[in-house]
Amino acid sequence: MTLISAIDLFCGAGGLTQGLKAAGIDVRLGIDLDPACEYPFSFNNGTRFLKKSIQDLTPFDLLQEWKDARFSLLAGCAPCQPFSLYSQGKTDESDGRWNLLAEFQRLVIRTKPTLVTMENVPRLAEQAIFAKFVNALEAEKYHVSAKTVNSADYGVPQQRERLVLLASKLGPIELIPPTHSKRQRTVRDAISNLPPLTAGAEHETDPLHQTATLSETNLLRIQASKPGGTWRDWDPNLVAACHRRRTGKTYPSVYGRMTWDNPAPTMTTQFFGFGNGRFGHPEQDRAISLREGAIIQSFPKSYRFVKPGQPIHMKTLGRLIGNAVPVKLGEAIGRSLQQHVQAFSAREKSKSASAR
Repeated sequence: MTLISAIDLFCGAGGLTQGLKAAGIDVRLGIDLDPACEYPFSFNNGTRFLKKSIQDLTPFDLLQEWKDARFSLLAGCAPCQPFSLYSQGKTDESDGRWNLLAEFQRLVIRTKPTLVTMENVPRLAEQAIFAKFVNALEAEKYHVSAKTVNSADYGVPQQRERLVLLASKLGPIELIPPTHSKRQRTVRDAISNLPPLTAGAEHETDPLHQTATLSETNLLRIQASKPGGTWRDWDPNLVAACHRRRTGKTYPSVYGRMTWDNPAPTMTTQFFGFGNGRFGHPEQDRAISLREGAIIQSFPKSYRFVKPGQPIHMKTLGRLIGNAVPVKLGEAIGRSLQQHVQAFSAREKSKSASAR
């Protein structure tokens, strides 16, 4: 019998839940406002999905899922865009998403789960709202740890720095040490065995293994691109006008190819577009496919994102995949929580034996 019973707020397509379940945690409910999340979350994880805004959640919605739980876990990976470097200052506290962390705090205070975890971009740690969140947890007698880690150090074939918070009422808690810091998984490890594709093509047996089309100019650009290189390597007539300007010279990684023998760059919600970052395939003249992006996020190759026969909407699936917690990072979080409660249980058992 599993020791930890979890609820996954902002569950998305199920990356965190998939990782927690791999670590042996019983995820009983996933909650998200986006209806596109329901099928991938429920189908792949066998877990109930509730379409509801966090602002509308009541303590009862959560407490009823933990009735028989020995240790309860509330996971809340709120949308990171307001705090991301990629927002380039385009959001501030007037953006309603800033308040989602306060709503998460409300639910923690009202339901008092044994354990809490949150994953977000490192920049969140610089914001006053994060300090308020930590202070509120500590006032409720939680032991809190928060650190920025590279997902590549935990088996994700991607350089993705994330802030991971763990909190417990049982005692001090920490994320487990890196499992892959000496041998990070590479793009080659992740996607080299997938069938080749051309730009705009779809594999006949896996609809998710499909790629965006390329304009004639972008086809010439990717043909001129070297793995790990930049648009500065191109013939000047291929360079976009915006990059010729002084302000555009600080964006060398757009229109780039990945390299086989390094982890991929951070997957954004736009990873399927060659011009949106270093998302060009290392060899083939195309951007990576939706399936390749999902695998780089450490989803299993068989993970389904849409019902069979339903249309594939690249922007929708790019958002679901790019926003997901990498599965292997979720598993590391789950293993940390499991080791923590097992150590606590062993101490309690020892105390009980000593008292006899």
